[in-house]
Amino acid sequence: MPVTDPVADFLTRIRNAISAKKRFVDIPSSNMKVGLAEILKNSKFIVDYNVTEDNKQNVIRIFLKYINGESSISGLKRISTPGLRNYVDFENIPRVLNGLGIAIISTSKGLLTDKEAKRAAIGGEVICHIW
Repeated sequence: MPVTDPVADFLTRIRNAISAKKRFVDIPSSNMKVGLAEILKNSKFIVDYNVTEDNKQNVIRIFLKYINGESSISGLKRISTPGLRNYVDFENIPRVLNGLGIAIISTSKGLLTDKEAKRAAIGGEVICHIW
């Protein structure tokens, strides 16, 4: 069954796996989801991820990170939805928890964190906040 909002499905699967204290979570793969997983890995929110082919469909396996039994991800929030897109220029890029979290922004240069987008002076669509 097709999903109308794959990014929200990605975030929800991670949120549910964290609440169930799972070591990893399997998610149907796409280029956007691989980009999101790469940003989560570079920002030290997850341990690692890999993409495998399972029954003729690519699946991304995300290995979640826990510190003393607590997840390194406290919260995930979808900002821009298919029904209401949220675009910002580089001067108005939001800060998440005064810099403790990240905002993931889809730009013409690909997916970037809020800090990378400000450094590159480029705006775009705010995909989600992670803290």
